Amino acid sequence: MILGKIKKAEGIAQKVKSGKLENLHFCGMTLEAFISSLSNAHPPEGLSELLQAMWYDGKEDWETAHNIAQDISSPEGSWIHAYLHRKEGDDGNAAYWYGHAGKPVPRNSLREEWKQIASVLLEGD
Repeated sequence: MILGKIKKAEGIAQKVKSGKLENLHFCGMTLEAFISSLSNAHPPEGLSELLQAMWYDGKEDWETAHNIAQDISSPEGSWIHAYLHRKEGDDGNAAYWYGHAGKPVPRNSLREEWKQIASVLLEGD
């Protein structure tokens, strides 16, 4: 566990050195706290765009979530974009974005995938 935290810190330090902060999304929030925040009118302060997209989708605001996700050019952004098109029922477009994300089209429920994506983003790199 400690080794994992050290590796995470090293990865963050490497991103800082390389100037690649745009994909940094660790916010120190648990999945439970993130889900609880959905009862608020606005997303928590300091969320990355990736987590903001997931937050708005969790609030059933697909349009805002999609508008955020479609402008994020990273594998994680493509994963969210794919999930949103899967949720919309546009399987062809979803498959295209899963390919960009390097992920297979999932067979689990949308709710399970939402939790999976949010968990990965909350854990950071």
